[in-house]
Amino acid sequence: MSETSSSERRIRSFVLRQGRFTPAQQRAFDEHWARYGLDYRACPRDLDAVFGRSAPRVLEIGFGNGEQLLHSAQAEPDRDFIGIEVHRPGVGRLMNALAQADVDNVRICNHDAVEVIAQELGAASLAEVRIYFPDPWHKKRHHKRRLVQSPFLALLASRVQRGGRLHLATDWADYAEHMQEVLREAPDWRPCAEYADPGVCPPWRIQTHFERRGLRLGHHVWDFVHERI
Repeated sequence: MSETSSSERRIRSFVLRQGRFTPAQQRAFDEHWARYGLDYRACPRDLDAVFGRSAPRVLEIGFGNGEQLLHSAQAEPDRDFIGIEVHRPGVGRLMNALAQADVDNVRICNHDAVEVIAQELGAASLAEVRIYFPDPWHKKRHHKRRLVQSPFLALLASRVQRGGRLHLATDWADYAEHMQEVLREAPDWRPCAEYADPGVCPPWRIQTHFERRGLRLGHHVWDFVHERI
């Protein structure tokens, strides 16, 4: 029997719950993947060649239906955006929206974020990483599946330029506490003085449909913005 690879042994932070995949979302893959999609190939990418220019790069992990990512790309045209999402319906929906708005500073990976970051993004290749409302895995026995862990923050630090940012947001109180603890112990990150209050949403993050639903349920929202030392 062959030895199990380290990627197979790693605990995943997500479960594929694809839901309904509409004809429109399938058409998005057929018609727009060549423009916006990046097939996983497990080797470093030349991002200047991918985007056709040299610009600051922002990575958003787990973009859901892409509301925030579309807004970011339109509001910050001088930056390039890489979105990673494992759920194909959300990827299809975002590609349709990008194509309709004729936005060209976004590329999408439909693959595991840890593998993309580790294998395809070079050292100090990113200006910022954004992780908004990751799966809280609220049951205690599932906490090991949470994406925000010390080894992951170390991996991100190796890919973010000094002075770059990491922005986390959650509407689960115990995950907010967990994020604070992990960030406090991360030697490569320090709080951004300008955005030190976790109860205040930074101006570049919009209130999405997902967040509004959480607020209606009585959830509070925490934003943690840290700087790469």
